[in-house]
Amino acid sequence: MDTIIKIDHVSKEFKQKDTDVHALKDISLEIHTGEIYGIIGMSGAGKSTLVRCLNLLERPTSGSVEVNGQVLQKLSEKELRAARKDIGMIFQHFNLLMQRSVIDNVCFPMELNGIKKAEARKKAMDYLKIVGLEEKANAYPAQLSGGQKQRVAIARVLATDPKILLCDEATSALDPQTTKSILQLIREINRDYGITVVIITHEMAVVQEICTHVAIIDHGNLVEHGTVEEIFHSPKSREAKKLIYEGYQKVTEMKGKRCVRITFTNQSSFEPVIGNMVLECKMPVNILYANTRDIGGAANGEMVLQLPDAPEMGDRMVAYLKRVGLTVEELSDYVG
Repeated sequence: MDTIIKIDHVSKEFKQKDTDVHALKDISLEIHTGEIYGIIGMSGAGKSTLVRCLNLLERPTSGSVEVNGQVLQKLSEKELRAARKDIGMIFQHFNLLMQRSVIDNVCFPMELNGIKKAEARKKAMDYLKIVGLEEKANAYPAQLSGGQKQRVAIARVLATDPKILLCDEATSALDPQTTKSILQLIREINRDYGITVVIITHEMAVVQEICTHVAIIDHGNLVEHGTVEEIFHSPKSREAKKLIYEGYQKVTEMKGKRCVRITFTNQSSFEPVIGNMVLECKMPVNILYANTRDIGGAANGEMVLQLPDAPEMGDRMVAYLKRVGLTVEELSDYVG
């Protein structure tokens, strides 16, 4: 698969009063054509700075950003403007022109590119149909819901014919149901038009819903990256574990106890694994948490089990779970 974005040893420093702020620290990543790539981290982690480096709205202090085979820092201002035409961006707060109608908002980038008004309006209606808003063409942004505003923003980006779509917290201002519908629309655009998507978010649920790959940023550092499925089943870093386990309601009950997290796919979810383990070991376990998540269109389940206090019995249960092919992770590092 071709590499469309290559981030090579990128660092970014800011001066803040008398202090040097290291927003990004030696980050290297490759994003391939057609991927939906998530960049996730808590507030202040540096993920928004990283995405702004992808189109050189922020210039890295060191390192290079290569897009479509071009190192952006080596381009002239004219060449950089041309390169940016391939990179569309949508934001948390939509950034629509409030005094313009919906169709005029979608026409705006085409006007800037010198497309004639009649042709621009025809194309704009086509893009509004793609996002399901053709009946709102003559409405104004103030008359739209948050989800509808984001759909207009997506239609406006499509009007620039981008190869890459950067989404900076694009669903953060939306309710869960609207978020789901916007993510579904982004997935359809990725599938139907081959546009590579980079999603910046602080929510693991967004990454699991739509992304194929993910990079986790913490205090400017790249702490872990890989496929979403790999990181869901076997997170290595404390930051990845925190993001994945944040929904566990009974995490405080795990402290001081031996708890394990098991993960399983569609195939293994039909087997009564826990029941069979209890029968074989003749000892009950406490299920503290259970959930199923859709990752890449496939159901992936997880459970947190509190094992018996006797170490040899806990070891026996862990051995059984591994023998039947489940991923088993001790949670002591996270909850202790």
